[in-house]
Amino acid sequence: MRLRFSKMHGLGNDFMIVDCVTQRVEFTPELVARLADRHRGVGFDQLLTLDPPSDPDVDFEYRIYNADGSSAEQCGNGVRCLGRFVRAQKLSAKPTLTLQTGDVRIAVTVLDENVEVEMGVPSLEPQDIPFRSESPGPTHELVAQGEHVEITPVSIGNPHAVLEVEDIIHAPVARLGPLIEHHDRFPEGANVGFSQIVDSGFLRLRVHERGVGETQACGSGACAAVVAGRVNGRLGDRVKVSLPGGHLRISWQGPGAPIRMSGPACLVYEGHLSI
Repeated sequence: MRLRFSKMHGLGNDFMIVDCVTQRVEFTPELVARLADRHRGVGFDQLLTLDPPSDPDVDFEYRIYNADGSSAEQCGNGVRCLGRFVRAQKLSAKPTLTLQTGDVRIAVTVLDENVEVEMGVPSLEPQDIPFRSESPGPTHELVAQGEHVEITPVSIGNPHAVLEVEDIIHAPVARLGPLIEHHDRFPEGANVGFSQIVDSGFLRLRVHERGVGETQACGSGACAAVVAGRVNGRLGDRVKVSLPGGHLRISWQGPGAPIRMSGPACLVYEGHLSI
């Protein structure tokens, strides 16, 4: 079949976006992994599909696939790109969209240059992440191949482990990222964020994404890093997050409140593909 798609990115975190409202296609893990190949396919960090809603209170549903073909629960940069995609394809003229993936609903507002997303209420409860906890409190010690590391597990609709580091440039992302991603205390794996807090309103971040590896940016990872820094008394309620691909603005009032993210979403090209 001939498939229409858009290639987009949010701060260099890149996506293949497919309209499954006006065209029908089934994605298998094998097909996704083939399309993700940067030498023989389209190449992307994640593939997102925009689907018709099953609930009248929702504008669209969406699905997320990692580059290895596995499914993901949430993707902040990808959702911003979806908001821009809906507007560009004239699928809706509403200024604020309600999008749903799984049981999670989020509000997406397309602004002049940026897209603002309400990512829902974060959770530090082990059963929500999920994370196998041996003690109470926001921080936990993990042992990864004999090395002891302190993390803050967070759910932003998907599982995150946040480590605070002194030097983001030399953070052991390539070494510790895969070890923590696949640690047995994260039964569904984890995105691993390495956070250098500069002051109460600014942090630098690198993220090893589950099923992908290190990416240029991770929206849900930026949210998780702000949650971790705030519950540990290190950050205020409005934070600028610097990632390798650019900057995001995150605001969070604290436990029980939704977290909001604002940042760019850019079209790279539109294409057709025979699959």
